[in-house]
Amino acid sequence: MKDIASNISGKTVVFILAFIWFLITAYPLFFMFVTGFKTNMEFFDSIWSFPGQLNINNYVKVFETGFHRYYLNSLLVSVLAVLIIIIAGSMASYAISRLKFCLSKAVFSLFLAGMMIPIHITLIPIYKMTQSMGLYDNLFGLIGPYVAFNLPTSIFILTGFMKDIPVEMEEAAFMDGANTFQIFTRVIFPLTKPAISTIAIYNFLMLWNEFVYALILLSSQKNWNLTMGLWNFQGEFGVNIPLIMAALFLSILPLMILYVFLQENIIKGMMAGAIKG
Repeated sequence: MKDIASNISGKTVVFILAFIWFLITAYPLFFMFVTGFKTNMEFFDSIWSFPGQLNINNYVKVFETGFHRYYLNSLLVSVLAVLIIIIAGSMASYAISRLKFCLSKAVFSLFLAGMMIPIHITLIPIYKMTQSMGLYDNLFGLIGPYVAFNLPTSIFILTGFMKDIPVEMEEAAFMDGANTFQIFTRVIFPLTKPAISTIAIYNFLMLWNEFVYALILLSSQKNWNLTMGLWNFQGEFGVNIPLIMAALFLSILPLMILYVFLQENIIKGMMAGAIKG
């Protein structure tokens, strides 16, 4: 009985702590959402009170300012960059972890070194390269830096995951007549789906929130991504706090929806990485 009581009390404590943590993390989102329905006068009269009525004018005005274009620009660049990272990263990881060649360790160390390079020291060289390639103020000019600086981490994760896949599975596929490419696409790649899901979601979140490269490489408003649009929005409507809160909530809404639908994959990927590690 004592063991049962202690078990119940332990679960109660964990539940209470989890609920407190939920309130701490969820309240800022709730605050942004509710404030977006206020008028500016209501906000300055009482910051913490609920709006007198559900006024959607702020959310409507956000889209009237062209916010949807920033959404589409960020979505296009983020999705393309993540697809390239997955394809290039998985192929490079397979070569490093499964194919035996003399420079495998050196190549892997080179990718690890890429994780240590601060992003800010590359801004001027990348700006010059982008200009010389005719990609300045072009959305596709962001894809190269995005892929280059997120690829090392992805390769590091995938390489460790692939090393723990039993070699016997490849040998069986080879005995059945599969070549190297078929082994990669039909055996190794499907088995790394938990890790691939994790790096896909992680990289998408990073790229969706990226600001520095967009600031340096984009100038035309029609090419701005979401973070650039929010930066300009804050400068233009800095006094109208409810309008800014509405824009901020709409900017993180896709990420919340993504997490709701893919949270199972995120947890599986994290658990698989923990077990493999």
